[in-house]
Amino acid sequence: MKPTDVAEFINSLNAGVFAQQIGRALSDVAAGIIDNNKQGEVTLKFKMKRIGESNQVNVTHTLDFNEPTKRGKRREDVTLDTPMYVTANGLELFQTDPTAQLFNREQAPVLPR
Repeated sequence: MKPTDVAEFINSLNAGVFAQQIGRALSDVAAGIIDNNKQGEVTLKFKMKRIGESNQVNVTHTLDFNEPTKRGKRREDVTLDTPMYVTANGLELFQTDPTAQLFNREQAPVLPR
């Protein structure tokens, strides 16, 4: 099996929303560090378990961050699940290419007149 494409994996989680949340957290924490001269933290956590007897796993992904503020810190955590397939290309959202042609011209369900 090939290693999982990490960028594609992150962008697949929660239909791309998780990647946007990571970007926002990184920016907010970095800005808080500069503004308040204190340390911040962004943590990503992944838990996986098999779904039934299939070749799918349920990926529980957590984003946890501490943004420093003037008088303390602002903390937030987000946890969601995304089912993914274990394929020869690593973890993927789809087992096969969803943009592949379903029928060729001879197999088309509607025949030309």
